[in-house]
Amino acid sequence: MRKILASTTLAFAAFTAAPALAQDDCGSVTVAEMNWASAGLAAWVDKIILEEGYGCDVALVAGDTMPTFASMNEKAEPDMAPELWVNAVKEPLDAAVAEGRIVIAAQILSDGGVEGIWVPTWLAEQEGLVTLEDALARPELFPGAEDGSKGAWFGCPSGWACQAINRNQFEGADAGERGFELVDTGSAAGLDGSIARAFAREEGWLGYYWAPTAILGKYDMTRLDLQAEFDRERWDNCMVVSDCPDPQVTEWPVSDVFTAVTKEFAEKAGVAMGYVENRAWSNETVNEMLSWMGDNQASNEDGAYEFLTTREDVWTQWVPEEVAERVRDAL
Repeated sequence: MRKILASTTLAFAAFTAAPALAQDDCGSVTVAEMNWASAGLAAWVDKIILEEGYGCDVALVAGDTMPTFASMNEKAEPDMAPELWVNAVKEPLDAAVAEGRIVIAAQILSDGGVEGIWVPTWLAEQEGLVTLEDALARPELFPGAEDGSKGAWFGCPSGWACQAINRNQFEGADAGERGFELVDTGSAAGLDGSIARAFAREEGWLGYYWAPTAILGKYDMTRLDLQAEFDRERWDNCMVVSDCPDPQVTEWPVSDVFTAVTKEFAEKAGVAMGYVENRAWSNETVNEMLSWMGDNQASNEDGAYEFLTTREDVWTQWVPEEVAERVRDAL
């Protein structure tokens, strides 16, 4: 995918054209390539821009939320986690930031990580479905329950942390008494398959999903208004508890999703730190890219090059024009 230069002379000239200051400022950088699609895509975008635009020497390392955070906190390695879902490590992260070991560089997802109850947009528009109450009044619109006389509410697969939350939302809404059955699809693939099947059959679908994801990039879905505020006390003491005796419908919290860097990186990165602080994209943008990756069986690297090639309107806002030119020349 990179431009092939016509001669070694041109190759040397292109290399030396990048300012030496950027190389000296940035140096060697390790970036966590987390094991989910949106974070892997972000890691490769960072690698390409930091290397080609700023002269950094970037190595990607495998990562996951808890072990990556622990390693950054205790060993100052890797230098950067492009997509850290803060809710999973909130207390120790707050302590690490307060004590100066980790720096929150930016909120990479500008609208945060989003969870909720969704329906197909075409159905929402056709039937005037805006709220969860609107949908629960029409169980006949949502086939897929084992009991054919009931509507299907597709919840989180068994073993996921969100399974208890969905059960509590279902119970809190009295959905069972209103003609619905809570369906466990058994796996992420099963949940995705239920959405794909509903769209292929032009049938209604109601259930839990989250963003950013390839599914919400591929299928146009509407998040229903739960008509309930987020209540931290109720959430912590009931909604996340599998045997809560008195659940009530409660809005999901928006998940803060940040780029975290070590203190050492923040001090050594120079002008490249400005890029990390400016870099942010929306769920809509990430959904579209993940959908393209899924349709084309593309790797994180492929997705990054596709993003940089087709979405200059987004990434050129993160960097000065001279940096953007060097990145363009490398594509």
